Amino acid sequence: MTPAPPAGIPAVTVVGIGADGWDGLPAASRAALTGADVLIGGPRQLDLLPADACAGERVAWPSPLRPAVPGLLAAHAGRRIAVLASGDPMFYGIGRALSEELGAAALHVLPHPSSVSLACARLGWPVEDTEVVTLVGRPAARLAAALHEGRRLLVLSANAATPGEVAALLRDRGFGPSRLRVLEQLGSPHESSYEDVADAWSHAPADPLNVVAVECRRSPDALRLGAVPGLPDAAYESDGQLTKRYVRAATLAALAPEPGELLWDVGGGSGSIAVEWMRAHPACRAVTVEKNPVRAERITRNAERLGVPGLRVVTGAAPVALAELPAPDAVFIGGGLTAPGLLDACWEALPVGGRLVANTVTLESEALLTDWYRRHGGELVRLAVAQAVPVGGFTGWRQAMPVTQWSVTKSPQESRS
Repeated sequence: MTPAPPAGIPAVTVVGIGADGWDGLPAASRAALTGADVLIGGPRQLDLLPADACAGERVAWPSPLRPAVPGLLAAHAGRRIAVLASGDPMFYGIGRALSEELGAAALHVLPHPSSVSLACARLGWPVEDTEVVTLVGRPAARLAAALHEGRRLLVLSANAATPGEVAALLRDRGFGPSRLRVLEQLGSPHESSYEDVADAWSHAPADPLNVVAVECRRSPDALRLGAVPGLPDAAYESDGQLTKRYVRAATLAALAPEPGELLWDVGGGSGSIAVEWMRAHPACRAVTVEKNPVRAERITRNAERLGVPGLRVVTGAAPVALAELPAPDAVFIGGGLTAPGLLDACWEALPVGGRLVANTVTLESEALLTDWYRRHGGELVRLAVAQAVPVGGFTGWRQAMPVTQWSVTKSPQESRS
């Protein structure tokens, strides 16, 4: 029986391997693989190892992979385990799942150059100036949030069809002039590439191991979608239930999203607040609650088109629909303020430091917000926007309905009251 690893030696070694296989591995990585009792990896990765040098038991990851990790590691406890990963295991790789499962102290990670490093080396692009979007196990629609004139993107492909999907999305989102370059089998003797603009893309799917480089170019007539809150109203499909651009920008400023935080968008309408909360940072999360099923479907379409397909849409009436939601970091109430118990439920769900922002245009809801402002503090403001419009042969101001906004941060004292 093979003895357990000595105390202090990590139980699992994670070895990054490239398309160049065994020949591209440094001595430390080879030693970890030759000394392992169990070799775990995808079939493609396992096939890269020579049978005469790596005699350990070979175990292919099952599908779905993530739920299988605990049981598979437990089944081989006490043995020397080497896990194979593509490129850098800690960059969208299996290293994350293993670290979350075992803890960092139980891992010894031996990275290989990632596909991003190799692609940037071939393209002459500085890695720090290149945005990476992975479509492995994720919808192509998430690429839309990264599209800005002049930006360089590297798209990690799910399969051979990904380049064509990227080209189609670019055309649909007004970025047809963008140049795409597909880099296949990076680092292997069979490495190759081909390129064209999205508008003219006609390449058939080829090698599934590929990365797509995108140089973003916006069509002259495409709607400009900036990187800060306050997208044009025309960016949204709407039936009129839409927080308008300038009020939306002020609302997002009051909500103050930070990476990783969760927003409840109550009374979603067209979903604009939740969409722009999620566009603020890739790690931002949101749940929008909308009782009208037609509007709920419209929110889903808006989220997909604007690059945040991960927005969760709950069809139901608040406050009942809030009961099973995870605790929020911030809450926006854009409709239904006078529903019995709604403000109370949102306030109760907020942790200390959580923010609540509520907008209204009616006197009844304004009176409610004034009462809550009196009891809990915060800021109560009125937002008024006027636009210049033709008045006969002249120009005058057309005033939109003023919006009363209450914003507040929950204090430790409030949590005890």
